[in-house]
Amino acid sequence: MAVRTLIVLGAGFSGLAVILGAFGAHGLEARLSERALATWHTGVQYHFTHALALLLLAALWERVSPGWGLTAAVAFVLGILLFSGSLYGLALGAPRALGAIAPIGGTLFILGWLALAVAALRSSV
Repeated sequence: MAVRTLIVLGAGFSGLAVILGAFGAHGLEARLSERALATWHTGVQYHFTHALALLLLAALWERVSPGWGLTAAVAFVLGILLFSGSLYGLALGAPRALGAIAPIGGTLFILGWLALAVAALRSSV
């Protein structure tokens, strides 16, 4: 995975997190319950954190083991899509069964951070 791709993904996901955060705060505030808004906010928080993790990975790319770095990047992207995506859906009234996807995304976040640690440990720098 090229550094450029990581930067584009990280920047794109970060911008989207800001848009979704603003939408939750201003567009959904009067339409959703406090619980649903809290769920939305959690999705945005993890979304943004892991978008920044992609940018961190891009900055470190030359210093980490590329195979493990790629594993971390894929885990972060899939984690955003599955964890945050499922929370956004739940907040908007999707069937509760969608909640079963969130732990898969959360596990991917954890695996991404572990892969980043291994990438650093296996680096030649």
